[in-house]
Amino acid sequence: MYTFAINNKTISVYSCAELGAPVIYLNACSSEGQRVYEIAKGVSCPPFTLVAINNLDWNHDMAPWDSPPAFKNAEPCTGGADDYLRLLTEEIIPTAEKKITGVPFWRGIVGYSLAGLFALYAIHKTDLFSRVGSMSGSLWFPGIKEYIFSHEPKRLPDYMYFSLGDKENKTRNPLLRNVRQNTEEIHAFYQSKGIDTVFQLNLGNHYNRATERTATGLCWLLSR
Repeated sequence: MYTFAINNKTISVYSCAELGAPVIYLNACSSEGQRVYEIAKGVSCPPFTLVAINNLDWNHDMAPWDSPPAFKNAEPCTGGADDYLRLLTEEIIPTAEKKITGVPFWRGIVGYSLAGLFALYAIHKTDLFSRVGSMSGSLWFPGIKEYIFSHEPKRLPDYMYFSLGDKENKTRNPLLRNVRQNTEEIHAFYQSKGIDTVFQLNLGNHYNRATERTATGLCWLLSR
């Protein structure tokens, strides 16, 4: 593992020795990168490099625009995704890929919760990623469905993975209870574009086995 820092973000590169192995970028909500990598390797995923970015300003870096708190005692979202995406594409990715073997065969971007939302937003802003994973993505986020439906991706991904806990929409919160309907509609929208997509329901709520769910999505993308 190689670690470096840019703009107070900590980036960990779990590299693969195989020439041209794909690289997947994980915007991490804590320090789950190593565990995700270990789980994926443990189930014999094809060779890959994982780049995990930590120390994110979660409600700023992952949010495409401002949004009020989603629930009581939560912080508001302050839309910093464009600035963070610029940092990711112009500084983090070039620096990380100097430390891997050869040019990656493809790049993917994955994330859980708000990072799953960001992964989708990113493909409408950059053509660097050809595979996308949104695990329990915060697709309840106000305006995201309408944005996706009205903006073409910079490139159509080859594969997209969606997942959600089967209890995530079972809430009195009028915003969060839209998450399953929005996820299913967004999945169907990308599928209608001819993209190979899957939507999987997992047991439990948003916080149930998040690391394992992330690794499952990553392995699905790698196995195509």
